[in-house]
Amino acid sequence: MKQVVEHQSDVLVIGSGAAGLTLALHLAEKSKVILLSKGPLSEGSTYYAQGGIASVFDEEDTIESHVADTLVAGAGLCDEPVVKFTAENAKAAMQWLITCGVAFDKEEVPAGSTAEAPYHLTREGGHSHRRILHAADATGKEVQVTLQDRARNHPNIQVLERYNAIDLITTRKLNRPGNRVQGAYIWNRDAEHVETVKARFVALATGGSSKVYQYTSNPDIASGDGIAMAWRSGCRVANMEFNQFHPTCLYHADARNFLLTEALRGEGAFLRRPDGTRFMPDFDERAELAPRDIVARAIDYEMKRLGSDCVYLDITHKPADFIIKHFPTIHKRCLELGIDITTDPIPVVPAAHYTCGGVMTDLHGQTDLNGLYAIGEVAYTGLHGANRLASNSLLECLVFARAAAEDIESQLNKIPMPGILPAWDESQVSNSDEEVVIAHNWHELRLFMWDYVGIVRSDKRLERALRRCAMLQQEIQEYYSNFRVSNNLLELRNLVQVAELIIRCAMERKESRGLHYNIDHPNKDASPKPTILQPD
Repeated sequence: MKQVVEHQSDVLVIGSGAAGLTLALHLAEKSKVILLSKGPLSEGSTYYAQGGIASVFDEEDTIESHVADTLVAGAGLCDEPVVKFTAENAKAAMQWLITCGVAFDKEEVPAGSTAEAPYHLTREGGHSHRRILHAADATGKEVQVTLQDRARNHPNIQVLERYNAIDLITTRKLNRPGNRVQGAYIWNRDAEHVETVKARFVALATGGSSKVYQYTSNPDIASGDGIAMAWRSGCRVANMEFNQFHPTCLYHADARNFLLTEALRGEGAFLRRPDGTRFMPDFDERAELAPRDIVARAIDYEMKRLGSDCVYLDITHKPADFIIKHFPTIHKRCLELGIDITTDPIPVVPAAHYTCGGVMTDLHGQTDLNGLYAIGEVAYTGLHGANRLASNSLLECLVFARAAAEDIESQLNKIPMPGILPAWDESQVSNSDEEVVIAHNWHELRLFMWDYVGIVRSDKRLERALRRCAMLQQEIQEYYSNFRVSNNLLELRNLVQVAELIIRCAMERKESRGLHYNIDHPNKDASPKPTILQPD
């Protein structure tokens, strides 16, 4: 019989990207933290984020302008007080990152110390000013590596790598009074064993659910597990129908997930048809600097109109030295694939990139379940509306992680450690000999989500998708009930749940807004509202 393993901590943080690391580091000054990572500590969306972080640093820029740009990008669905809260707290969050050692690029100065030089601010689609702090074209990597090194070396942070969170443990599930989170069951991928974590507070920092689609710029961990776990524990979700597609993902058989930053367009890159002609001026007066939802839909439209596999992103008219200096990562990766971005246009396609909706929270990151917080892409704060403004995502992680940390700290001395938690029971299940079922269902799910619930939708397509989703859910639940858990089974179970939430939200939205277009409801509602789903 396998030994029962139970961990205990003041706070369990599930997810190790910018949101999870920021929260853990803030809390670790006064409490014990367990930081759970599904893979290696660095393997998350933050690590691959090329674009920077939006914050007002330029004297000619204003918080009001940042707010206005965000509201425009959100297409009428942003919660304005939340947008203001985020923009107003942006600079303090960035200063904390700088204090931690994140090295953002600075302007070149003729002579003297670069320490006093102003930060180099770039511009991305939808922004009216240069307000993006960045570290070349690998900002996420710089943030991730800096923060994870601090977390590993902090005596109050215990890092558990290669662990999946299975489900939250709540008083309601245990038939105890109230409804408060008590911890979580977690899957040790190396030992292939379920363990228990007991905690006074739990924070979901698990990222989005882009892996529900056939094509995505995100790594494999983006399976919506935090959203699914919160939903199963009684939390509301909102705006799940809005999944932002990044307009420019490298189209290449050997690099399907390689994202090309919007900063390329910010620095003058053109989008061209296969015949070399530009098309963005036909769609928007801002051309290549239009918000990414407009750009992604335009690319999708041109590809389908022409029957082409991709379009091209062209920055070859800029000096080679400029290109290599500003985009060294992209230049190097493309060269490995036989594309020299100083002389060749880059083949690109849109790919699912960011989940705009998620678990509903307040300004402290608190969800409907007492003691449970959700921060970063997993959360619906009201910041993004129908579409995320470029470089507001890492900012949201930082601002709300700090807000959640303050809220948790204010309660640390009031909340006792949970009592005895039952160990995971696998006495009624066996090892599966049908792994092919999981592989087949995984492929089927991502394919019909791409075909029926992608950028362009219809009522009939959504109905078909929901029927297929229900069938898969039944099959997976039967599988889950009879066999021991595995990494792939847990991921698929969560993905199917998230797919259902996306489809149900999309069916409730009887309009076209942001990136997504429903051919049965082409117009916009005069008074749009978020789509909110309530668990039974």
